[in-house]
Amino acid sequence: MEMIQQYFDDFSEAQTKQFAALKELYTDWNEKINVISRKDMDNFYEHHVLHSLAIATQFEFTKGMQVMDLGCGGGFPGIPLAIFYPGTHFHLVDSINKKLKVVAEIAAAIGLQNVTTQHTRAEDIKNRKFDVVISRAVAPLKDLWHWSKPLLQKNKNTQYGVNTPNGLICLKGGDLTQEIFESGCKPMVWEIEKLFPREFFKEKYMLYVGLK
Repeated sequence: MEMIQQYFDDFSEAQTKQFAALKELYTDWNEKINVISRKDMDNFYEHHVLHSLAIATQFEFTKGMQVMDLGCGGGFPGIPLAIFYPGTHFHLVDSINKKLKVVAEIAAAIGLQNVTTQHTRAEDIKNRKFDVVISRAVAPLKDLWHWSKPLLQKNKNTQYGVNTPNGLICLKGGDLTQEIFESGCKPMVWEIEKLFPREFFKEKYMLYVGLK
């Protein structure tokens, strides 16, 4: 938790308690349903929470926005961002139901009121639209954009500022040159190591494809 506070120091008391509770909750649930590797649990706040919050260093999610976490797994980046932005609604979607059980139980345990879950594939969602789709290491950018674009609504609300995203944000690692080329997209790219200068974030990136 101290690691998070090195980079973010304006949490409310409620947010601080929610972030602090995550490690024990995930440790307990991970013994029943494996959603995080043992190695990552040893570095939980760096590898999962801080990594997820890289998005919060560049984007502002505002009150009333609708965000979908595509292939949320154990709840990242959705759960940390839902704590960070309590006024934004986060809809966490995954094709593996047991992972969503963990997400729902942890959200309930820390009192998150702005999180819902859905057991489905992104391409099967027909009745909802979102301002933003977020994702972490789920699929190639070409596929992520193919799945995300039909679910995005053009954001015309004047309360949203210049740093308010309207499109796809994804966290990825490794050499992305070929992947970006094959996607046909022209994403904005951030090196996460420059946001959080730590060894773990070397060759990890944040990509943003805006809805035109």
